[in-house]
Amino acid sequence: TCSPITASVAVFSGKPWRLCIVVERRSQNLGYDYLILIPTVLLLGLGLVIVYSASTHLADMRLGDGYYYLKKQAFFGTIGLSLMIAARHVPPGALRRAAIPLLGLSTLLLVLVLIPGLGLRAGGASRWLRIGGMVFQPSEMAKFSLAVFLAFSMARKGAEMAAFSRGLLPYLVLAFGFMGIIVVQPDLGTAVIIGAWTCIMLFVGGARIWHLALLAAASVPCLIYMIMREEYRFKRWLAFLNPWEDPRGFGFQIIHSFLAFGSGGFMGAGLGDSKQKLFYLPEPHTDFALSIAAEELGFLGVSFIILLFGILIIRGLQVSLRARDLPSSYLAFGLTLFLGLQVLINMGVVMGLLPTKGLTLPFISYGGSSLVMNLMAVGVLLSIAARR
Repeated sequence: TCSPITASVAVFSGKPWRLCIVVERRSQNLGYDYLILIPTVLLLGLGLVIVYSASTHLADMRLGDGYYYLKKQAFFGTIGLSLMIAARHVPPGALRRAAIPLLGLSTLLLVLVLIPGLGLRAGGASRWLRIGGMVFQPSEMAKFSLAVFLAFSMARKGAEMAAFSRGLLPYLVLAFGFMGIIVVQPDLGTAVIIGAWTCIMLFVGGARIWHLALLAAASVPCLIYMIMREEYRFKRWLAFLNPWEDPRGFGFQIIHSFLAFGSGGFMGAGLGDSKQKLFYLPEPHTDFALSIAAEELGFLGVSFIILLFGILIIRGLQVSLRARDLPSSYLAFGLTLFLGLQVLINMGVVMGLLPTKGLTLPFISYGGSSLVMNLMAVGVLLSIAARR
């Protein structure tokens, strides 16, 4: 027999003659993966341009400074890039040791948001904390910490993941705890993403598909109830079904998103020439930033953005498949899955394919917490890619 540990070439006598070549494969530090790094940097640069174009009139009217949102986005982008570079050089062992502390810190921050006087309210929701002079959204950190914890924990359990009580149930309790706190804020969109992400991760980790199917079937009535009990959620559903029924009410936002996409045509109206950002499309620099990009950059510009996201997500999945160990594989897949789900849902919303969720488009929409945590996740992907 040939040893899989040492590299050797051996010829064995006998009939027939057999040549056995065993090659040892070592993980090595390969530097930066440019199929991850370049799309990320390009998306970040495009995001700064789109945020400035979409927000300049709004910022000038509200705050007297047309560069306000651009400067804040650039500031958080600088922090995010610094954390991305730092995360690139963090060994997997350090992340494994930090998994439980990160989970505990995320839980604490999510609870602090609900305490009157600590959580900041905007638009009827309390989702943010003020830390120093900055505003931070703990649910973004919760997604990252959940991905880190599940990756190392599922890899350790191995075949036990197929058992309901030892494999599936503990993770469901953890995910439902996070989702419950986030729904109270309220932020149903993020809770739905975490629920869908957890089910996919548990399936990849070895949970039985019929357990997950029963869980999904039981979740549908709960989701319908949460939509029906809040008027604004029900109106969002009506806007998805037929926005033209109330074009000046619940259908106003999505109709103007349609108008932005239609006005852009093939080549776009040109940078800075969007009409919908002139106080027609509400908050154009956040959830509906892609609509402004479609109007100014046209079909070609949106196709380029989709292409960059496609390269980034596909490369993230490849990194997961080529990771040197199972925890790193799960972690790369989990981080890529969070990014991909948020991209698909945001694009589906602005194109009228999904009900409005209030989720930003990674790297493109204005939002400091999302930008920082997404860049840090990319740094972890770069670290795993470098040690495949």
